[in-house]
Amino acid sequence: MPHQHSHLADVEFDPELIARYDGSGPRYTSYPTADRFIEGPIAAQYVTALHQRQDARSSAALSLYVHLPFCDTVCYYCACNKIATKDRGRADVYLNYLEREIALVRAEFAVALAVTQLHLGGGTPTFLTNAQLSRHMQMLKQAFAFTLDAECSIEVDPRRLNDGALELLADHGFNRMSIGVQDLDPAVQKAVNRLQPAELTQAVIQKGRALGFRSINLDLIYGLPKQSVSTMQATLSTVLTWRPERIALYSYAHLPERFMPQRRIESADMPSATEKLAMLKLAVTTLLAAGYVYIGMDHFALPEDDLAIALEQGTLQRNFHGYSTQADCDLIALGVSAISRIGDTYAQNHRDLIDYYNTLDQQQLPLAKGLVMTRDDEIRRAAIHDLLCQSMLKIASFEQVWAIDFATYFAPELVQMQTLEHDGLVELTDDSIDITPRGRFLARIIAMRFDRHLREAKSLAKFSRVI
Repeated sequence: MPHQHSHLADVEFDPELIARYDGSGPRYTSYPTADRFIEGPIAAQYVTALHQRQDARSSAALSLYVHLPFCDTVCYYCACNKIATKDRGRADVYLNYLEREIALVRAEFAVALAVTQLHLGGGTPTFLTNAQLSRHMQMLKQAFAFTLDAECSIEVDPRRLNDGALELLADHGFNRMSIGVQDLDPAVQKAVNRLQPAELTQAVIQKGRALGFRSINLDLIYGLPKQSVSTMQATLSTVLTWRPERIALYSYAHLPERFMPQRRIESADMPSATEKLAMLKLAVTTLLAAGYVYIGMDHFALPEDDLAIALEQGTLQRNFHGYSTQADCDLIALGVSAISRIGDTYAQNHRDLIDYYNTLDQQQLPLAKGLVMTRDDEIRRAAIHDLLCQSMLKIASFEQVWAIDFATYFAPELVQMQTLEHDGLVELTDDSIDITPRGRFLARIIAMRFDRHLREAKSLAKFSRVI
């Protein structure tokens, strides 16, 4: 029987309100956001945080992320940290260095850490040959203790999937996959340099299910060149016949001054803001009508999927990969540009491959920057988390946990909440801030009001648009 979802899933699409509030803002995969990280030594603080975890939280859930940056072609819309190459030998070198990084982290612990969640991202993790994938998983399993019910997920490119790769992944315990689709229209695919026939994607989904992958996510993007309401309608019609457990619906952020591949996109091919909003409205109403639950921001899931159940049960969290099913847990991230969070410490690896390699050559953790949260950061992080993951903030329990008087501590924020309440985004009572169904698509806008760094300093990053 499908899981019954509550009011948390209620959402109303109000184009006028969305158009009025649309702007740029962080996605809050962390707070403080990564653009606030400070360049320079963070390794000592990170190691201290690892030791504190071992002493105080050794049995707590741990998430593991590995960044595999290689792709053999570049999709023009992509803003990820990736390296385009056809040379699989470069992945052998990368795995050699990953092995060193894993050994340095493992050396900080008396016993292997229990891992309850693993995600391989990129780039294109399936760029690796089957032998390389096998080697990589052996490295991880020698250093960490994976729980029997660990959630293991991987990003899959159907165009770059070796024979036997899915079987190999299933044998290693992978039970989730995320597939980049973006749009099924051939003209759109050509405009972004990602030709991927629908039949290819469908075959991977069917094979994954047959092998026991219990949750398949499809990434879709709206606002791409040559996209229109009609291409979106056609894409959704096909996608819904596949019935993926999750759908991530991203807004394309066109920032050609920051991301070089985007300069290959013809500006004349870009849809207007009005057309883009119409595509979003169509996608949202179509997905809701098809029985998907709106999780938050860009994410939809079937009611029986773990993500929808986590929303319902109050264990949903956000981390550097978006929404996640596990209640707040530490994250060890490995590979170039990867960001870890252990307790109150964020630490990011070098973004440049040469810097990453050079630091590991010196037998040092390849960390470039990071941040140790202040108490204020932790309080605000908790407020933003509650709003984005539960669409509400319960004031009395929040005051109890953090030993603050909410009205005093957040006096400027509550003034701003009144403006948002006037516009119908939130409802305020003495005991709660509740995001309304009309406000849920603008949750980032509401969360931004609690971001002290954003308020007090000029932004250090150019954020993507909210819609």
